Amino acid sequence: MRHRDPVLMGPGPCNPYPEVMEAYARPVLGHLDPDFISLMDEVGERLRRVFQTTNQLTFAVSGTGSAGMEAAFVNFVGPGDTVVVGVNGVFGGRMCDVAARCGAEVIRVDAPWGTPIDPNDLLDAHPSPKLIAVVHAETSTGVRNDLATLGAKKGDALLLADCVTSLGGIDLRIDEWGVDIAYSGTQKCLGVPPGLAPLTVSDRALAHLRETPQSWYLDLNMIAKYVTGGDGARAYHHTAPISSLYGLHAGLGALLDEGLEASFVRHQAVGDALQAGLVERGFELFAAEGNRLPQLTSVWVPEERLPSGTTEADVRRSLLLDYGVEIGGGLGDLAGKGWRIGLMGHTARMRNVQLLLASLDDILV
Repeated sequence: MRHRDPVLMGPGPCNPYPEVMEAYARPVLGHLDPDFISLMDEVGERLRRVFQTTNQLTFAVSGTGSAGMEAAFVNFVGPGDTVVVGVNGVFGGRMCDVAARCGAEVIRVDAPWGTPIDPNDLLDAHPSPKLIAVVHAETSTGVRNDLATLGAKKGDALLLADCVTSLGGIDLRIDEWGVDIAYSGTQKCLGVPPGLAPLTVSDRALAHLRETPQSWYLDLNMIAKYVTGGDGARAYHHTAPISSLYGLHAGLGALLDEGLEASFVRHQAVGDALQAGLVERGFELFAAEGNRLPQLTSVWVPEERLPSGTTEADVRRSLLLDYGVEIGGGLGDLAGKGWRIGLMGHTARMRNVQLLLASLDDILV
C-alpha cells in the first residue's frame, strides 16, 4: 500500500503535531507500570488546564469521541429521566439517539441548520429536566452554540456539552460556564490522531452517577478507580491504549506550550483568512454570522465555478489526488452542494489556507 501524506483539512482528523507522532514510537509500558500511571496522571492534569476546570474526574476515555458521548449519557441518564437536547446538526441528533437508548424521555429542541440554538428555547422546554445537552461546536454545520447562558440558568439540571470540535480551538470554560459533563475527541483541535475521548465530570454531576450504568466498559464507577486511584492504588478495569495516551500527552504539551489564548488566536486568524478567501471566490458561507467557527468552515459551492461536467465531489477528489489536500463534503442540506473545511490543531496554519485557495484557483473556472 502506498503511503500518502495529505494535508488534512476535512472535519477531522487533522494533521497531528510532530511531537505527537514521535511519542507514538516510545516503548510500550504495561498499563499498571508506575511510569505509565504517572504519565496518565499528567494527562489528566493537562486536560484540566485545557478544559479550564478543577474536576478531579478528568481523563481520556479509551475510545473515539462517540465513546465519550456514550459515557456522558449512560452514566447519568436512565429510564424515565427527562433530557432536553438541542439539535442544529448531526451530532445533536445523535445525542437524542443515545439518550433514547438509555430509556430517557427526550425533548428535542430544533433550530435550523446553520443557525445557533437559542438557550432560552432549551431552558423553556421543560420545567425540571434531569439533564440539558447541547453541542458546543457543531461539526456538521460550523456553528457555535452558547454554553455560558445555559450554565447560568440551568437550575437543578445537569448541563452536558459535546466539545469534540471546540476543545483547544476556541474558548471553553467548563467551571466558569457551569458545565457539569463535557467530552471531546483527540483528532480535532488537540492535534492528536483519533482514538481517545477526553471527558470531565463535576462533583455535582457525580452525585447523580448511576450505580450500575447499562455499559460495563464505560462505567465511571469502575473506571474512576483506575484513572484516579483515590488512595493511590489503581484497580484494573481495562488495558489502556498506551501509545495513544503517549500521543495525547505530547499533543496537550504542544498546546499548553503554545498557550490556550495563543491557540485560540491562531485558529481565529486562519479561519478568518480562509472564509474571506472563499467569499472572494464566489462561495457562500453556510453558518450564521456571529456564530461561525474559525476551525470548521461550511460553505455552499458555486455551481457556476465548477469545471464543465464535474460535481463538487470531483473537485474534492482532484484536491486530494492532485494537490494533496483533503476537505469534507457537506451533510444535510449541504450534501452534494457544499463543503466542510477544517483548520484544526497542527493543520491550522496560514500556509495551509494559502495552499487550499491556490489549489482552488487552479481547478475552478
